[in-house]
Amino acid sequence: MTLALMVAFNSSAQDNVIAAFKQSYDLEKTGDFKTAAEKLKAVYQEDGYEINLRLGWLHYLSGQLPESVDYYQKAVNLKPYAIEPKLGLAFPLSMQGNWNQIIGLYEEILKTDPQNSLINYRLGLIYYNRENYNKADPYLEKVVNLYPFDYDGLILLAWNKLNLQKTREAKVLFQKVLMNNPGDTSALEGLELIK
Repeated sequence: MTLALMVAFNSSAQDNVIAAFKQSYDLEKTGDFKTAAEKLKAVYQEDGYEINLRLGWLHYLSGQLPESVDYYQKAVNLKPYAIEPKLGLAFPLSMQGNWNQIIGLYEEILKTDPQNSLINYRLGLIYYNRENYNKADPYLEKVVNLYPFDYDGLILLAWNKLNLQKTREAKVLFQKVLMNNPGDTSALEGLELIK
């Protein structure tokens, strides 16, 4: 095959992939996730990061969780330092209740991006919900240090401090929440418990 013929063939193949992506987006908008995935499977490339990522999302939307995990995992394997496939993988894993796997994913993300406020918040929330307040605390502290006036970070850290019986710190944080959202019932409830 001549070089010109190979370039033309590769260009045509890439055009087909782009067209399949467009069709899959159009079908997703109508809620036809299965057909959207089929359009991509028609041009599937095992080593295609983007196509595996997209198929992970479409299978998640259609409730095919094991398939979603498989495609997202392929994307993770293709780009091990990328954050987006790990965030995507957390969707089906959470629906399956695989929280320990999610913790592992999030810890991997923090190795690449230790200041990631979303991941720090989510890890703090997981440990808070497990009533492991000591483990939640450094993650939530980091979120509030990065975003000192963020409602979600402030209120969760305030409740975490209260559960750690650090009432002075909790009180200050609940008061900051009230500056952010005057009359906030959660903050008022926390302050009432401190009295």
